[in-house]
Amino acid sequence: MKISSNPYRGGQKLIPEAPFPATDAARVATLLGQCPAAAETPLTEVGGLADVANLWVKDERERMNLGSFKALGAAYVIARHAADISDAPDDTTLTGRTYVTASAGNHGMSVAAGARIFGADAVVYIAETVPESFADRLRSQNARVVRQGADYAASMEAAAQAARDSGWTLLSDSSWPGYFELPHILMEGYLQMAAEAVRQCPQKPTHIFLQAGVGGLAGAVAAYARHVWKDAPQIIVVEPEAAPALQASIEAGACVFADGPDSVMGRLDCKEPSLIALNGLARDADMFLTLSDEEVLRYLPAMAEAGIATTASGGAGIAVVMNSDVRTELGMGPEARVLCFLSEIAE
Repeated sequence: MKISSNPYRGGQKLIPEAPFPATDAARVATLLGQCPAAAETPLTEVGGLADVANLWVKDERERMNLGSFKALGAAYVIARHAADISDAPDDTTLTGRTYVTASAGNHGMSVAAGARIFGADAVVYIAETVPESFADRLRSQNARVVRQGADYAASMEAAAQAARDSGWTLLSDSSWPGYFELPHILMEGYLQMAAEAVRQCPQKPTHIFLQAGVGGLAGAVAAYARHVWKDAPQIIVVEPEAAPALQASIEAGACVFADGPDSVMGRLDCKEPSLIALNGLARDADMFLTLSDEEVLRYLPAMAEAGIATTASGGAGIAVVMNSDVRTELGMGPEARVLCFLSEIAE
């Protein structure tokens, strides 16, 4: 485990050409209000897992029946496109349009579901290591699945090439030089769960733990938390020690690619940060923390017993709070009020 303080907290952009994350959740709420499946997810107070005054868990496992917070991302982008075309979009509004992406998990499901709802086609590239069960889940949403590449980076390059060759819309949940518009809208969709959590919390938290892959969830929630709660909560970003792309970038003062082994935190095992998220977290996060696979796996059974069963990726932030040594190192006493995000269902 490694903990780094953020010297850029409250400062200017780390990546000048990239925007900060959005903070206006009203547009998201208005659009989602037209979707029958867009019910609010619960905030649960979980006792017995850590010696803190309150442990509030925002439970995203049933978000829009897709099993993770990412239902608010790519599907929101596609819904925005449909709403731009029609005041009453339906399952024919985007007929003839194709969205393409690469995915090792829930982002692909969001692309596929959004495309299906509004009549578009979805093509999802997956790496050779992705289980066939996930490919079947994508096909159940009418997506065309293409296996290409030894890892996620290779499948994303294949998806980008397909977009260029075929005139398709590349819809990634990350951002890089020259590719900001769609991931900025996608991260805006995540503001819905942040706004719900703010309304649902009975008190202002003292600490917020946000697990991160490319940083979309963490960047969006941190930006909204600062917008509403200002400087009060300590915001801690949690990454696998095999993929500390955000922590390493903060330490370097520039975008840095991580180069570690595969992690059991597969949804967080991202070697390249989103530049939009990096800008936001450089401004908004207080600390960056990395966890080993063993440190997360140790706490998953207790989470399941407490009624919040999830994966290593989905429970990484909660695992930090459960570790008494880390709480001590972070200066968290029994009076701490903690907000975490349970980001996906157990597999």
